Amino acid sequence: MRIVLTVLLFLAAAAFPAAITEISLPLRSRVELYKGSGDWRETRLSQPLPLDRTAVVICDMWDKHWCRGATERAGKMVDRFNAVLGKLRERNVLIIHAPSETMEFYKEAPQRLAILGMPKAPPPTALNLADPELPVDSARGGCDTGDKNYKAWSRQHPALVIGPRDLISDKGDEVYSALKLRGVTHLLVMGVHTNMCILNRTFAIKQMTKWGMRCILIRDLTDAMYDPNDKPYVSHQAGTDLVIEHIEKHWAPTTTSAELLGALGK
Repeated sequence: MRIVLTVLLFLAAAAFPAAITEISLPLRSRVELYKGSGDWRETRLSQPLPLDRTAVVICDMWDKHWCRGATERAGKMVDRFNAVLGKLRERNVLIIHAPSETMEFYKEAPQRLAILGMPKAPPPTALNLADPELPVDSARGGCDTGDKNYKAWSRQHPALVIGPRDLISDKGDEVYSALKLRGVTHLLVMGVHTNMCILNRTFAIKQMTKWGMRCILIRDLTDAMYDPNDKPYVSHQAGTDLVIEHIEKHWAPTTTSAELLGALGK
C-alpha cells in the first residue's frame, strides 16, 4: 500500500507542474572551430529549460569516500547542494538520489520503494557515440591524499536532504523508467566524480546521453578523482577543470549553481 501511495503522489506531482514551467539557463560548451584541428573554443549561450520536463540526479555523494581529500571536498559542497535542490523542489523538479552500492541502507525508505514500484520503460537502442580519452590519468585511483582504496561508504551524506517526493536508485534502468514516466527530457547532473562515476554510472552522463536524455552538468557541484602527481601534473582543481572541459567538448554542456539559482529567481 505504501508503494502504491508514493507512486500515486509521484504521478500527481507530474500532473500538476509548478506555475513557472520554463526558465532560460546559461550554458557553457566547447566547439572545435575547424574539425580535426584540435582548436577548441569555449562557447556560451542561454537555452530554455522546461522545468516540468527536468530532473536532477545526484551521483555518489556518499557519507565517506576511501580518499580523505575526496570526502572533505564533497562535504564542503553539501550546503550548496541543499540550497539548489530546495529551490528545484519548489518548482516541482524531480530529484533522484543515486548513492551507488548503498541501496541496502535505503531498502525501507519510501523514496526507494516508490521507484521500485514504478512501471518499467525499456530504454531505446543506445546512440553510438565517440568516447575520447580523458585528459587526466587516474589509473592509480586519483587520490591526492595518499589513502588506500576500500569500501568506505554505507549511505548518502547524512546532511544531504532527501525530500518526501524524491526518489532513490543506483540503477540506470530504474532511473530511466522514472524519467520516462515523468516525461523528462532534460537531466541536471551533480555529484562526484567527473572522470569516473559522473561519466560512467548507468544513471549518469554517458548512458543517459546515449539513451537520448539532454544532460547538463552543474560544474561547481562536482569534483574529480585526480592526483597532481599524475599526468598532466597540474593542481587538483586544474585537473577537475580539464575533465569538465572534456565533458563540454564530447558529452554535455555545463552551468553553475549560481546561474541555475539566478534563472530560477532565487
